[in-house]
Amino acid sequence: MTPQMPRTNESGFTLLEALVAILILTVGLMGLAQVLYVGLSIAATSTPNLVAREKAREAIESVHTARDTHTIQWAQIRNNDAPPDCIGDTTGVGGGVFESGEVDMLAPGPDGLVNTPDDIGMEATPGPDHLLGTEDDVPLNGYTRQIDICDVNGNPDLRQIDVTIRYNSTSAFGERRREYRLTTFISSFS
Repeated sequence: MTPQMPRTNESGFTLLEALVAILILTVGLMGLAQVLYVGLSIAATSTPNLVAREKAREAIESVHTARDTHTIQWAQIRNNDAPPDCIGDTTGVGGGVFESGEVDMLAPGPDGLVNTPDDIGMEATPGPDHLLGTEDDVPLNGYTRQIDICDVNGNPDLRQIDVTIRYNSTSAFGERRREYRLTTFISSFS
């Protein structure tokens, strides 16, 4: 009688189990790559989005300041031509000081109002020194602003102001035109 070797229970992964594990790992890594891509896309567009939001807010504030300081009269807080895109219960009326339609984003002129005929030079943001008005300022090329001021029907002391900032934004798919819109109301009372 010959001695038999004791059997050992050596178990491992089969080829099929290893392939399934690799497939699951690949799907997980692809999902992680997609999350990274979306995060980088959002980070790349955050500065232009912030600039657009602040320039829209700035335009609204300049109109309120002009009304409060009597820089312009209530009847002048309108577009020079009636805006065609008044929404809801509003009506476009011309005869004001604000340019109609989409115009390049220029810096306010002596009246302190944007989108008026006295605007000067391209708007800019601070450069590396973080000071506006120095040589390293970055011009806002590709930005446009549209201000539509519409009378609220039935209330002569209330107007709707709609500011739209359009700008170019880059992503992995190339450059894309985006817009930021801010709508508010202004009354004839300070």
